Amino acid sequence: MALDTSNDRAMSRQAMKAELLDAETELRLAYAWRDQRDEKALHRLITAYMRLAISMAAKFKRYGAPMNDLIQEAGLGLMKAADKFDPDRGVRFSTYAVWWIKASIQDYVMRNWSMVRTGSTSSQKSLFFNMRRVQARLEREAASDGLALDRHQLHQQIASEIGVPLRDVEMMDGRLAGSDFSLNAVQAADEDGREWIDALEDDGEQASETVEHRHDTAQLREWLLTAMQRLNQRERFIVRERKLRDVPRTLESLGQELGLSKERIRQLEAAAFQKMRKSLEAQSREVQDLLA
Repeated sequence: MALDTSNDRAMSRQAMKAELLDAETELRLAYAWRDQRDEKALHRLITAYMRLAISMAAKFKRYGAPMNDLIQEAGLGLMKAADKFDPDRGVRFSTYAVWWIKASIQDYVMRNWSMVRTGSTSSQKSLFFNMRRVQARLEREAASDGLALDRHQLHQQIASEIGVPLRDVEMMDGRLAGSDFSLNAVQAADEDGREWIDALEDDGEQASETVEHRHDTAQLREWLLTAMQRLNQRERFIVRERKLRDVPRTLESLGQELGLSKERIRQLEAAAFQKMRKSLEAQSREVQDLLA
């Protein structure tokens, strides 16, 4: 269920109510989760950084995905980061979590982008999220030097700039050509018309967003943990082993350990994710009712 714009802002404000963790507290919580599987410590860690997940999800709104879905994907990335984080490495959790959150959101966007129907390689992902921006800049720079790049030259420079094979650039250009247009095109016919690239949202945090965040409620910070708590112990175990390990367990190996058939493990896994989705959707409806 996608939330409307007002609810998106409410969710962002809610996350800002969470505590800010200092390095010592963060480290203590990370050790408690890694060594003792202390779910209260996990809850505090995830809650404190949900604002980071929402902030990163907001940067992908322009790809047309519902904000609520983006936040859910960001939250799952945050959970995976918390489960894989090694506090002995001497880095802050937020630094580590950024990669997992971004990867989770990008995978979701690419899975649901109609023009990209196949599994993505790292070069395809890099092109998908950067090609048009790099192309616009190269065209601007060439124009300022009085040069005109043909299509092949432009593709070569994009491949060199992003560090991907030329054939990948040509393939992605074909995928994106149907609905994209030049970001340097003006929005009006007159000479004073603003270029479309000037209308792109600034990735930096805006003052208005900061103010909105400070008026948040406490509800959102319970969502993710509540969804996990509604699973029974066996379902949580299956989700963790199937989705949160570096090398996911097979259905057969889990079946042998739990004394169940492979098909039964598959059914339990599907039921667990359905429970989590329903929990998140139910909580989003509660916010809608409160704001109605």
